[in-house]
Amino acid sequence: MPRTALYASTVLVLAVAAAVVSFAKGNWYGVVWVLLAVVASNIAWYHLRKDRIARRAAAAPAERG
Repeated sequence: MPRTALYASTVLVLAVAAAVVSFAKGNWYGVVWVLLAVVASNIAWYHLRKDRIARRAAAAPAERG
């Protein structure tokens, strides 16, 4: 797992936890935490996908030759 994806996943988990706590206290700042979780999720997904494509591209010439 790429380091950036790992960091983004950590931020995602913490943002979701902060949103739950915020909404449980009746505070609408949880919306900001949800938006941060969405951005972190997209960053994590992008870097995981990018890494998977790079691994397949690196393995493809070895399979052909």
